[in-house]
Amino acid sequence: MSDTSGPWLVAGLGNPGPEYAGNRHNIGFMVADLLAQRVGGKFKRAQKAQAVVVEGRIGPPGPANQRVVLAKPQSYMNLSGGPVTALRDFYKVPTERIIAVHDELDIDFGTLRLKLGGGDNGHNGLKSMTKSMGPDYLRVRAGIGRPPGRMDVAAFVLKDFSSTERKELDWLVDRAADAVEALITEGLERAQSTYNT
Repeated sequence: MSDTSGPWLVAGLGNPGPEYAGNRHNIGFMVADLLAQRVGGKFKRAQKAQAVVVEGRIGPPGPANQRVVLAKPQSYMNLSGGPVTALRDFYKVPTERIIAVHDELDIDFGTLRLKLGGGDNGHNGLKSMTKSMGPDYLRVRAGIGRPPGRMDVAAFVLKDFSSTERKELDWLVDRAADAVEALITEGLERAQSTYNT
């Protein structure tokens, strides 16, 4: 049994810089920002990693209250693995306490799926993380749907959410943040039964 006394590491995946802020590919950053608000922290440069982090606690008082490090890698999506692995090593986080929050093409917009391990499904952020530390981390997959018509996938994920989607976006980000908290305080199975709708 591995040591589970380390903090949790929640890596919201996205691209740094204002030009990417509203992109579909940046929903992980949006969820990390909301979680940072909830724990009352402000992102600051990480030591020894190309990332910004907030340290805080999630969960009710008592044994369910957990230390958490919220992170936004600043390396661009396809190099996310380096910063996440550096943070894992710095904070001594067991892999099963790492949660990647990311956009997912194969799930309808507005839908969440939680899982442990698995493939990267062509997602460059996950591909980079898995290459750096293996696949056995948790994922909160926020559905963005497939591109319309023949639109290129890369162009689609780097576009902002549509005006129709933006009406639901706050709700989706809020629900994804709730799902992260549930993973940390209740475990995967209970969180899946609530959020894998």
